[in-house]
Amino acid sequence: ASAKPDTNAHQEPSATNNNTQAKPAAEKQPRAAVDPNKFALIIAGVGGEGAYTKKFTAQATQLYDALTERLGFDEKQVYLLTQNVGGPENAARDTDIPHAARATAEETRKAFAAIKAAAKPDSLVFVMLIGHGSFDAQQAKFNLVGPDLTAKDYAAQLTALPTRRVIFIDSASSSGEFIKPLSGEGRIVITATRSGNEQNATIFAEQLIAALTSDAADGDKNGRVSVLEAFNYATKLTADWYKQKNRLATEHALIDDNGDGTGHEEATAGDGTIAKAIYLDSKPLAQAGGNAELEKLIKERQR
Repeated sequence: ASAKPDTNAHQEPSATNNNTQAKPAAEKQPRAAVDPNKFALIIAGVGGEGAYTKKFTAQATQLYDALTERLGFDEKQVYLLTQNVGGPENAARDTDIPHAARATAEETRKAFAAIKAAAKPDSLVFVMLIGHGSFDAQQAKFNLVGPDLTAKDYAAQLTALPTRRVIFIDSASSSGEFIKPLSGEGRIVITATRSGNEQNATIFAEQLIAALTSDAADGDKNGRVSVLEAFNYATKLTADWYKQKNRLATEHALIDDNGDGTGHEEATAGDGTIAKAIYLDSKPLAQAGGNAELEKLIKERQR
């Protein structure tokens, strides 16, 4: 499928907020302790035009690096699907990533199947879609190379997983329609838009990635960034971006984590309780220092 032209498509797709710029190499932190009970799937969909293809691939790769270097995900348990795997634009990274493949429906199903086979009931599964989406008043889809998958398709994949500890983020246009089909007990579902009618290109992905990798997002100053803190910080950065550009905001992110199928722009009406207590990092594991009993107690406290 080809991406639907966006009316806001020429909003400097590669531009970033000053607050989201990557830190200099000299400030790079040491690699985090690996938690073998975490899995991730990152999908950068069809760009539709060169600028977006480059942008989506770069964001997906940046998120991959953040998960595997900063947040304690095992490289062998992170699946990265992009439009041009094997092509000239990212060939240099292909051999570095154990599970890199083309962003197709088939490869998406394969990745979910691999996670399903390896995950346990208490595993954490993180999924993020980066790209364009569509909504025809009946079905919401995420644009892939070739046939697209619908929100219901992704819901079926999540239901088949052995764990209910799932974080699913759709940062594409029209993504608000993913909330209801994907909502479920134990799941955190985040979308870049509040409905399928917000169809312009979004900037939420880059702001969320910045939030996951920035100490500035740590609202309670406990040294960790929860999923809710990342959502709140990314939402603020997104709103600030539109104000700075003097533009009407064409995206309003939602979060749902109480399983009622209704997302909210803020932690309210029951949403946000689980997201407030879930972190992507592996800091407690590192704090345990290999002490099995202490690890058990930390996991019980988290539960």
